[in-house]
Amino acid sequence: MSGPPQKYVYTPLDQLKEGTIANVFGVVSFFKLPYRSKGTDFCSVVNIVDQSNAKLKCMFFSGNQDALPKIYKIGDIVRFHRIKIQKYNNEFQGISSSGFSALVFEGIIDAPLVPRTSSKSYNFTTEDQKEVETLRSWQLRLPNISSSRQHLSNVQPGQYFDLLCQLVGKAEIDKASYLLKVWDGTKCAFLPWKVYVEDDALEGDRDAINRLQGFTIDVLVYDNHLALAKSLKIGSYIVIQNVHAKLHSTPIENPGHDTYVEFHLHGGTCYGRGMSVPPEDNSDVKELKNVLDALDLQQNQTLNPVLDIQLAGQMSPSFDALEGCQQLSVTVVSSHQQWQITPLASIITKNAPQKFHVRVKLRSFQPHPLYQSVKLYCSKCHSLLDSPDEQSLNKIFEDFYNCSPNTSAPNTFWYQSAIWNTVNLDNRTVAIHFVKKYDILQSPEDSLIMVEGGSFKQICKLSSQFNTIIPVKSKEEHLEIDLSAPFLIQGNKWLYGCKKCSNIKSLEELKSLSLKGGWDVTEIAEALGVELLRHLFVMNFTLEDETGSLNAYLWQHSEQFFRIPPSDILMDSNLQERLHEIMNVLCPPEKQMSDFPWMDCCIRSYNANNEGKEQICYEIFDTFISMSHLN
Repeated sequence: MSGPPQKYVYTPLDQLKEGTIANVFGVVSFFKLPYRSKGTDFCSVVNIVDQSNAKLKCMFFSGNQDALPKIYKIGDIVRFHRIKIQKYNNEFQGISSSGFSALVFEGIIDAPLVPRTSSKSYNFTTEDQKEVETLRSWQLRLPNISSSRQHLSNVQPGQYFDLLCQLVGKAEIDKASYLLKVWDGTKCAFLPWKVYVEDDALEGDRDAINRLQGFTIDVLVYDNHLALAKSLKIGSYIVIQNVHAKLHSTPIENPGHDTYVEFHLHGGTCYGRGMSVPPEDNSDVKELKNVLDALDLQQNQTLNPVLDIQLAGQMSPSFDALEGCQQLSVTVVSSHQQWQITPLASIITKNAPQKFHVRVKLRSFQPHPLYQSVKLYCSKCHSLLDSPDEQSLNKIFEDFYNCSPNTSAPNTFWYQSAIWNTVNLDNRTVAIHFVKKYDILQSPEDSLIMVEGGSFKQICKLSSQFNTIIPVKSKEEHLEIDLSAPFLIQGNKWLYGCKKCSNIKSLEELKSLSLKGGWDVTEIAEALGVELLRHLFVMNFTLEDETGSLNAYLWQHSEQFFRIPPSDILMDSNLQERLHEIMNVLCPPEKQMSDFPWMDCCIRSYNANNEGKEQICYEIFDTFISMSHLN
């Protein structure tokens, strides 16, 4: 007769000790897909964090690739048994030891608790289940745990991003490159550059390829990724990590001088670069499959460009858009259509916490104006701050300019300086310090620059040309950052640091990153001691059905509800207009409630303490919007 299952002890990451064998839980903050090491083994790199706010870098080796952790996304939850703790460069590192095993779970709340593992047998107790669910909820509040996956409709030239997509065609271009023709149900905002391929060299269903030509992009794959690219099956769902959306440099003769964008998966494994084929029961794959299945492609060919994606679900009525004779169709869809709909009058009588599926109308919302809904959140001290608007940023950079740039500052071995006199603009002197990589200057799209004395408008202009910008000030012949201003700027993303929780270090710490690949926001923040603030949409919705009403918060840390990244919207007028259009349809001004659209939502109740008074609050979750312009 066998005894009870073995009980394992799990060590918080901040309590690990060198030379010990430990069992740990954690949230994946970075990973590299398994790749062939210099020897005969495969190697997998995984960085994890837990509620202790400590992090651990793990490196696992195995001659069998399938024995390594099956991680597909930042935010996945892992359980590692029997990892050896060692120190490398003064930091703890976990490596596999005898008997090492791994369980990997999706990080999505309410996703099935089915682990990905190569182990034929394993223990998974009720306590383990609770720990996975706790980590799923905890990681939602983390500013640095954010997948870089994008829809094609949101991709900007110069961006590196991850893409979940379906393969519809492939072809060998030459010995060093391979073409993957993919789509994700959304249309690229820029014209995707099409790679010329002989008809007989292209694998795939020709009818499908022709029908989807307005949706597909061509991704060129290089070097160590070729073998996997060749083995991929047409129709499979794949994740391509660290795709480079590169502005096409060859002049194109066309009437509109359209912007063309190329898509490349470069060689190597920097920044997690690679490809994977997640299982078909993966929640993200199932959602994408539903999206693609719901698209009526023949009809879409006759429509104006789709703003986002059209999902299966209860269609809302169409309403006149703000311009022309177009109509805007919006669908609000819950991810749990199988749940029974609960009337609001019944919900407000129940104890918390609980989850519900509701069918409601949006009677009103706050805040007005909408830009005030974008907040900055610190996961350490839980501060919730307003995002600076354009007027505030103008004032911030004017104050910076009052601390005039040090125009006599010498070049150093790790950066080179240049002075920009804007005589024809505002008689301003701007110092630009170009940080070197591998002791050489980089092209603008790959460069990090430190800017001293620039105005808000000048910083905006520079951000469209350079990869990364850090605004700085001079102090006693040294450069320093000031968290009153954005800490770092990449394209439309203006990122801020928490003044309370940051422990600012010298900018010379950037030297430690000069021998690495591109400029990673998280690595820069860690090197400079900055606790990043996370952009959130925070709104209060008053929901109503035939039985009553209640107030529910929308706390969106990602693109899930609006399909708009909150970190981008303040600097992108097109995204701002899209948000206004969505809200004007969901809560149309000058219309009767009877004309408002119905929304399928998931809400959950929770207990909160408001100035010493216990109360039940409600939050929208696992709900997303689909929108298209119709003629």
